[in-house]
Amino acid sequence: MRRILEYSLVILAMSFSMVAYGQDDKTKKDAQAAAAEAAQALADTPEVVVAPPKPVYWTNTLKTTLNFAQTSFTSWAAGGNNNYTLNSIIRGDANWERGKKYWKNHLEFDYGFLYSQDKPIVQKNVDRTFFTSTWGYKVKEKLNYTANFTFLNQTSNGWNYPTPAVEADEEPTPKQWRDARILKSGFFSPATMTLGLGIAWVPNKWLTVNFAPLTGSTTIVGNEKLRKNYGMTRKSQYEDAAQYPDKKDEAGVYFITGDYYRPLTFALGAQLTTNVKFQINNKFDVNSNLILFSNYLKNPQNFRVNWDNTIQWRFSKFFSLNLTTNLIYDDTILIIDEKFPNGHRTVQLKEFMQFGFTYSFTNKK
Repeated sequence: MRRILEYSLVILAMSFSMVAYGQDDKTKKDAQAAAAEAAQALADTPEVVVAPPKPVYWTNTLKTTLNFAQTSFTSWAAGGNNNYTLNSIIRGDANWERGKKYWKNHLEFDYGFLYSQDKPIVQKNVDRTFFTSTWGYKVKEKLNYTANFTFLNQTSNGWNYPTPAVEADEEPTPKQWRDARILKSGFFSPATMTLGLGIAWVPNKWLTVNFAPLTGSTTIVGNEKLRKNYGMTRKSQYEDAAQYPDKKDEAGVYFITGDYYRPLTFALGAQLTTNVKFQINNKFDVNSNLILFSNYLKNPQNFRVNWDNTIQWRFSKFFSLNLTTNLIYDDTILIIDEKFPNGHRTVQLKEFMQFGFTYSFTNKK
């Protein structure tokens, strides 16, 4: 810009000289002096340097959804129970990338309540916290070295609600419902953490396959009543089950094991993670995450499976329809119910569909 101004002044000075040509000497000298003074003033002006834009390495996204549902019956011949549900969903991403290095963080938090007239107490129906963090280095166009950390937990106690034993003509009170409930989970009961080193194959924007042949996995169960159900191993001094047998409480619900079982177990194995994530017309989001883990130290042929799917259809700016499924299979977990009082191993499946208010906070590069 400055050079353009200098050239313009030179041309202007030449123009003055040409105009002054044929005039008297005094007019010529005045024009030349004015051009010289303007050129000198420009030369003395400091050049303004425009700083380049600061690079942005972080990309952050936060999606929040709040769902409420209510069903009411008044003189309804077919029958039914009034009920209310309130669920919240949070999905957050914080990604950093610079050159060949990147760091991706993803958080999922689901929590909700249910109240039904036939069971007049507030029940938790959704509770899940999942966090994953991946550090990567791009080796080739589609291959990356990776270190991946995952954390899975819940924030409050989860219960089963068998029908309390009452007289035939009586309805159970809220206190009787609470007294009859059976604890199934709690904060850090269980919680699972994994850390794996491996390589990721990224053929396109919507598919990532990560194989970590060196993965450590830790499961924590803080509540003593739940340790046996979640596959905790016995402490060395209590390994003799005949001398230290598992007993149940007077109600026949919980195993009374005292301090027989360890609060955590460690596994060393291999983990395969497949993530599919794509968007259609900025309205339809699909996210599927499959994790398979094999324990080198015990029964490596028995894979631990976690498969989560989320589908969101945003049919307006602030409202969406959400479908979420969570599937778990872990041969170390015992599912206790009326048919299997001592527990059995089976596939665990949770599914819920919700309609609600959605809002996103996003910053882009």
